[in-house]
Amino acid sequence: MRKILKSVKIWIGIVLFLLGILIPYWIKPQLIGLDQLLQTMHHKTDGSALMVNAFLIVSINTIISIPQFLSVVMLGDGMAEVFERPALKTVIPLTVVPCAYVIVNLVTPLNYSFGATDIFLWLMIVVMQTLSKQKLNIGMKLLVFSQLIFGVAWLNQVPFLTPYGFGQGSLSLKLKQSAIQIGFGEVLTLYANVLFFIFVASAITLWVYLILYMEKWAISQDLLRAQLEANESRSGREVLHLVHDLKTPLATIEGLVSLMETRWPDPKMQEYCQTIYRSINSMSAMVSEILYEDRKNWCELKDLIDYIRATRLSGTNLSVDIELEGEPRSNLYINKIRLTRAIINLIDNALDAVQNRENGRVILRAKTLENTVNLEVEDNGYGITASDVKRIWKTGYSTKNHPGFGLAFVRQVAEGHEGFVNIKSVVGQGTKVWITLPLGESQ
Repeated sequence: MRKILKSVKIWIGIVLFLLGILIPYWIKPQLIGLDQLLQTMHHKTDGSALMVNAFLIVSINTIISIPQFLSVVMLGDGMAEVFERPALKTVIPLTVVPCAYVIVNLVTPLNYSFGATDIFLWLMIVVMQTLSKQKLNIGMKLLVFSQLIFGVAWLNQVPFLTPYGFGQGSLSLKLKQSAIQIGFGEVLTLYANVLFFIFVASAITLWVYLILYMEKWAISQDLLRAQLEANESRSGREVLHLVHDLKTPLATIEGLVSLMETRWPDPKMQEYCQTIYRSINSMSAMVSEILYEDRKNWCELKDLIDYIRATRLSGTNLSVDIELEGEPRSNLYINKIRLTRAIINLIDNALDAVQNRENGRVILRAKTLENTVNLEVEDNGYGITASDVKRIWKTGYSTKNHPGFGLAFVRQVAEGHEGFVNIKSVVGQGTKVWITLPLGESQ
């Protein structure tokens, strides 16, 4: 039930369904007036008025049908996704559309029948839905199906198709009877067939174009993502080679320090040598963490924050407020280099967000809870739209003027530490991103 309530497609379908029921009630006076006008045509020969009335009837039927058919498309898609049953895309339109016609007939004095035209239209929509493989969004479907519905609706005005279930509604029947009576049956047939072929062909052409366009766009996005991943991989390999090469000068320095310690037994020199040893060991550990993603060590929360401050803010004039809430001596089992890189990515994004904002502020907050710690980066920048929030974690997507993979890397690092990352943003107020990691009890 919760999945149904959260499905945007189902809610759109419900709104469109209700709209399709209410529209005939709203335009009921126009329908009644048109019905009375058709009755008077039995006593008057006027081909122009007949064609105008035919156009009005098709337009009204289209206005009524568009929300009804779009609603079943959205309801079918939504239910199929929620229950993971593709057959619902076919079952729901079969049941919902006839129900809509029954309700419409209850709220209007005219007879709207669910006949051959609606079945033909439904089959075309099902086929187009299946072949498009959900590549079209609601706006594209509205553009295509509105033309399709308008074109197919003209079949209701073809007199010789009446025995086959086309145009059984009261308005369409009266229009065709009037056309035959005043000798315009063949003209109406030609007029309706031409418009049917024009609008259906236009809808199919537009549908094919949109599918090809979406496929091309998807391929370009895949290529961009592949290029970014290849660049990231190549850059990562180059960095790993460079870092690996650091081991050689470190080993050389360690050997030279050992010789110095042996040759000059001065206490002060011994103290200096021990300091150099500690720096070499620290540097070696950092190199190992960079080279191996799964290389982790115990680190106190305060030490991590200090390391982030020294790495990102030392020697710069950038202002980032740092807040520690809870126990600063809490232990984390982490790859300090990779986690620091992830936090710095978040800080860089936050600083970009407040760059041109008066009284811009960025906060790095470490908040310890019962069994977890939240590493939060918050800013009071311009915020991120809801549509961008859904796509912001994809590799290659960026709200800046250049592609990037910073936030995808942040999620990768969080999941690599058995944690997760969340974001909360309000347009015009700011953004908060936080990484939640498990706490270690002891070393």
